[in-house]
Amino acid sequence: MRAARRPELRLAPLEAFEGGGLEPDGDYDGLEFDGTDLAGQDGAGARFMDCALRGCALDGTRLPRARLLDSALDGVRGVGTDLAGATLRDVELTDARLGGTQLHGAALERVRIRGGKIDFLNLRGAALKDVVFEGCVLVEPDFGGGRLERVEFVDCTLKGVDLSGATLKDVDLRRAASLEIARGVDRLSGAVISTAQLLDLAPVLAGELGITVEG
Repeated sequence: MRAARRPELRLAPLEAFEGGGLEPDGDYDGLEFDGTDLAGQDGAGARFMDCALRGCALDGTRLPRARLLDSALDGVRGVGTDLAGATLRDVELTDARLGGTQLHGAALERVRIRGGKIDFLNLRGAALKDVVFEGCVLVEPDFGGGRLERVEFVDCTLKGVDLSGATLKDVDLRRAASLEIARGVDRLSGAVISTAQLLDLAPVLAGELGITVEG
């Protein structure tokens, strides 16, 4: 089992963002968005390099195909944020409160998601490499058809996970605070779980294999 590599984020002094709003294919470099209301704005294809988003509202924000590089997102909140097909590399997401975030088809590399709660996270068909989920709550996250390599779940609560059609390699679930797999338990090849988790998953595994268990 190879451990995930954490992002090494060292932001230089940042300039305050003073623009009127996001623009499609915009270029944002070395900026701090502090409490900025980005709800409903369109930043499709935009690039964020060495940026910090702190306490920003992201309700319905459109960021498909955006690139977030060497950046920090702290305390962001929102429902229906669209990051489909986005690239996140060397990113730290801390204490987020998000719902229905669209990250299907996205590429995440050296990303750390720490604290907070994310409901109905859509990562279908996404590629995750060197990603760490730490101390967060994930409600019905969808990894269907995705590729997970060197992904760790540390002190996380995982509810209703969907792994249908996913491919796992060096995925460490042993330290998850709780693990509930709704679909795709047959895709756990390439993951490591604890003995206690195996016992908890035994009924689901038996059902998947067509085994009838009677007292």
